[in-house]
Amino acid sequence: MSVPPELSALRASIDNLDAALVHLLAERFRCTQRVGHLKHELGLPAADPVREEQQLARLRVLASDAGLDPVFAEKVLGFIIAEVIRNHGIIAEGAAVGSADEA
Repeated sequence: MSVPPELSALRASIDNLDAALVHLLAERFRCTQRVGHLKHELGLPAADPVREEQQLARLRVLASDAGLDPVFAEKVLGFIIAEVIRNHGIIAEGAAVGSADEA
């Protein structure tokens, strides 16, 4: 069975959007890696609950304005934030190990 042209075009658009999402996430994580290093240098905790709640509230509004389910958007950002916090913890642990090795 051949694929109708409209379906092929939509699939191509989805493939392009998926690639864009991956590149955006990679750029976001490059930024958050730097944030993790700065937090460590400044002695700040990996998690910032106030900032996280502000971001989630902002995202809910953006999602709603864009016609996207805010609950879904919040789940996606929540997953991303959890990974960022995990990475910040790894940065702090790695820096602590490096400091201990230098002592």
